[in-house]
Amino acid sequence: MTTKSVEAIFNPPAPHMVGDGFRVHNFIPSMPELSMERMSPFIMMDYNSRISFPPREHPRGVGVHPHRGFETVTIAYKGKVAHHDSTGNSGVIGEGDVQWMTAASGVLHKEYHEQEFSRNGGEFQMVQLWVNLPAKDKMSAPKYQAIENAAMGKYLLDDSSSFIEVIAGQYKDIKGPASTFTPVHMMNAKLKAGSKAEFSFPTHYNTVVLTIEGHAKVNGHELKTDHLALMKHDGEHFEIEAVTDTIVLVLSGEPINEPIAAYGPFVMNSRQELVQAYEDLSKGKFGELEE
Repeated sequence: MTTKSVEAIFNPPAPHMVGDGFRVHNFIPSMPELSMERMSPFIMMDYNSRISFPPREHPRGVGVHPHRGFETVTIAYKGKVAHHDSTGNSGVIGEGDVQWMTAASGVLHKEYHEQEFSRNGGEFQMVQLWVNLPAKDKMSAPKYQAIENAAMGKYLLDDSSSFIEVIAGQYKDIKGPASTFTPVHMMNAKLKAGSKAEFSFPTHYNTVVLTIEGHAKVNGHELKTDHLALMKHDGEHFEIEAVTDTIVLVLSGEPINEPIAAYGPFVMNSRQELVQAYEDLSKGKFGELEE
């Protein structure tokens, strides 16, 4: 058994606003050690740490914007988000749920605080990830996966109250419901104080651990709320111990070893493909979506 060591632990970067509804810390790729190439297939991580929004009649959010070449994954911990896209998909991401949108060849998208949540106000906490697509799938048809919390695989740990909630990939013999283009493991470790969970991913997979709530230790290294641990490529196994009741997001994926050309809302393999994306957008090939 070889240990996957902690390479670095990161404080949350200074927050910034995305639209007027999402106050986020951008871990990937704003930090040099967490570049798109280093963290592939995870090419963006925006963490909306817990914040309280006052009531508002007009929902906060992000207006119509395009995507091409990757998938967006939104994990809701607190609050609710309503979304629409130009392929006709829409819905509400409730607490504990996940929205997995494959933009691929291109969609227009918008997302706002859900109407009732906006009117009442309250605590809001989310993670949004961009998961890259291999070149052969970048121009595939867009699709959408609405993953409710009840559909997620759950592995009960020895204390009978802590568990691993599997969104994608596999933990032990429990599989997650998300369909992925390349190997991706995505799960929440919901641990009671004093409990421990062991994880094992291939040595070459890119792996990070984000403490959503509480205080944890990763291989004995302190990981406080809103902090992220990057794991080395030196082994397979590591352990998370809950110092307090803790929620930890665990991500591990096989890198896509292809060129990355990224600009704004597009992630392709070459500058020429980026130019083509903007041309296609201007010609209306991403469909239509009202503000």
